[in-house]
Amino acid sequence: MSLFPSLPLLLLIVVTASCTETENCENVQKTCPVIACGSSGINGLPGKDRHDGAKGEKGEPGQGLRGFQGPPGKVGPQGMPGPPGLPGQVGQKGDPGDDLGNYISQATSERAAQQSELDQLKKWLIFSLGKKVGKKFYFTNGEKMTFDEVKTLCAQFQASVAIPTNAEENKAIQDIASGGAFLGITNEETDGQSVDLTGKRVTYQNWHDGAGSEEHCVTLLVDGTWNDITCSASFLAVCKYSA
Repeated sequence: MSLFPSLPLLLLIVVTASCTETENCENVQKTCPVIACGSSGINGLPGKDRHDGAKGEKGEPGQGLRGFQGPPGKVGPQGMPGPPGLPGQVGQKGDPGDDLGNYISQATSERAAQQSELDQLKKWLIFSLGKKVGKKFYFTNGEKMTFDEVKTLCAQFQASVAIPTNAEENKAIQDIASGGAFLGITNEETDGQSVDLTGKRVTYQNWHDGAGSEEHCVTLLVDGTWNDITCSASFLAVCKYSA
């Protein structure tokens, strides 16, 4: 319940009291305005000063869904390089190379195996059928064949047809060629001048008396002398290796 009477009733009481005390106040509405004739009212309660209040404490984070991540920002300037790290562990062995690498590796292995077999063959030939003089050794397969067949046979063993360059080598060939053998000497393309199969002139010679016919190949006779012979004849094959 309000402590004060209503505002219209209060104004009427004030106007009536004012008019009874004044002689010329016969017509209140014409000569005495309500506001001018009434006494001042009671002050009301003070209003707010309209200033912002003190800032409250930060509230708890909301419970809603988190928004999408925004686009990345611009790349910053490159920093200074850091110190080198510790060496890592040794990795597993990789797969072998293909094609060319495998081919080279295989070819190298095969060549090494062939060389080993060839070395063993040389030792066997010296022991069984060969004769060694200095850094050269001579061997025979014990078969008789034409001169062209002798050249082919020796080439298969990476050797050449035997040619003595001194008396000691001539004697070694004579010892293993009991029935006569072809020598790697010819005069077919040199107008009677004896040369080896590379075209080099032969310096050491041991011709038999009466030799010098029109035959183009040379054979070593049983007595160790040389004689002209047709290249289509068949004589023992003797090959030479150089150590």
